[in-house]
Amino acid sequence: MLFNYKALENSGKQASGTIEAISLDVAVGSLQKRGLVIVSIDPAEKEPWYAKFSFANSVPYKEVVVLSRQLATLFEAQVSALKVFMLLSSEAENRVMKKALNQIVIDLQGGSPISKALAKHPHIFSNFYTSMVKSGEETGKLSNTFNYLADYYDRNYEVISKTKNALIYPAFVITVFVSVMVLMFTVIIPKISLIIKESGQPIPIYTRIVFNVSDFFIGYGFILLAGLIVFGFFVWRYVHTEEGKRALGRFELSVPYVGNLFRKLHLSIIADNMNTMVVSGIPMAKAIEITGSVVTNDVYKQIMRESLAAVTSGSSFSKSLSQYEEIPGLLVQMIKVGEESGELGSILGTVAHFYQREVVNAVDTLVGLIEPVMIVSLGLGVGVLLASVLIPIYDIANSAGV
Repeated sequence: MLFNYKALENSGKQASGTIEAISLDVAVGSLQKRGLVIVSIDPAEKEPWYAKFSFANSVPYKEVVVLSRQLATLFEAQVSALKVFMLLSSEAENRVMKKALNQIVIDLQGGSPISKALAKHPHIFSNFYTSMVKSGEETGKLSNTFNYLADYYDRNYEVISKTKNALIYPAFVITVFVSVMVLMFTVIIPKISLIIKESGQPIPIYTRIVFNVSDFFIGYGFILLAGLIVFGFFVWRYVHTEEGKRALGRFELSVPYVGNLFRKLHLSIIADNMNTMVVSGIPMAKAIEITGSVVTNDVYKQIMRESLAAVTSGSSFSKSLSQYEEIPGLLVQMIKVGEESGELGSILGTVAHFYQREVVNAVDTLVGLIEPVMIVSLGLGVGVLLASVLIPIYDIANSAGV
């Protein structure tokens, strides 16, 4: 990081310039070692105005995936932890990631463990991530731990990105269609309706319905928009409450077909997360606790919390899961076999791979189903709208010709 400074030499002469350092404290220390009395020192690159907003302080999931793979490669090459993070911080392009890595370097120089240094940046390194690193430090298998993390984040990124990308095309088409329809009802239809009404010809009922919808948009469009914004605000507030999160979680799982896709996605995350931690030697209770914080659906969060209480009380993990209908019997039986055979980690890995493949197949099927349904629906909508306008115009033209 580059800093501009103004200082006084021992002779009293003024000096100014720039200095490269990983932090402000390091820059100040370096200048003082030169015998300079600092007057002012500021970062050469000011933070952009939008840096104070939360969205600007987030790091894309893909960058965490790449960072994890880089960490795995460098630790496997037996590069020291300090050199690893110094190298990565100098190469980082994302402003937030670079700032976090610089701070981690400072913490490591101060003698902090890697897991503790990472934990100071929860917006980048989750509780799961730092717990895995802590386990690797305690067992002396840090390079293996970063390999586990890199593989885990690679798998997760593949499934999540495929699911998100599959929804981009339908969302784009629906957004464009709605925008065109609003434009038609507020700009085009009113002008055509004046011509048809002034002709004195009888207007078909379907055309009157279209004209009434157009009149509603023109007369009450802003009220409707304000109502939607207010409604959206209250929904947003509600889904951030405990009750709202549970309701949203139940709704997500109850939507026909899509609910089954989300169920498989959450089960794959649970199984993969548990597999990664069990294989790396994290105790079962801790693995369940962290998995509950990683999964995003509140229904499964609650299941993991209750399962943690049951396991802490002496029950087996498979038995605690068997009472929930959201957990398939196949998963319960596989976990039970793993507990009895002592191969829980590898079996969870098999289950995770199975559900990840199911998610990919379900997404492909859903996309293949959405496209024809969407094309037919849009075609019908546009066809009805055009027919309701063109048929009266055709009748007027015939009357004029007669």
